[in-house]
Amino acid sequence: MIVAFSITPLGVGEGVAEPVARAVKVVRDSGLPNRTDAMFTTIEGEWDEVMDVVKRAVDAVAEVAPRVSLVLKADLREGVTDGMTSKIESLERHLS
Repeated sequence: MIVAFSITPLGVGEGVAEPVARAVKVVRDSGLPNRTDAMFTTIEGEWDEVMDVVKRAVDAVAEVAPRVSLVLKADLREGVTDGMTSKIESLERHLS
């Protein structure tokens, strides 16, 4: 499964880089394939392991923010591995 998610700390003022960095660190330390851009962090793995990472990332932000917003989008496709890379490679072939 591939999950794209965004965690927003609320009630911490305008500077959210430090709380968001806490979430990204959890993801990167997970060892699962992941990518972070300006809008979302994407992670790939099995349901339980991905959801555990998302929960731990939310918890890391909640340690320093009184309120946390989570937006999550999931692509559940049985038997697919390396979907983050293969989807982009397929797209690139069609752009050539």
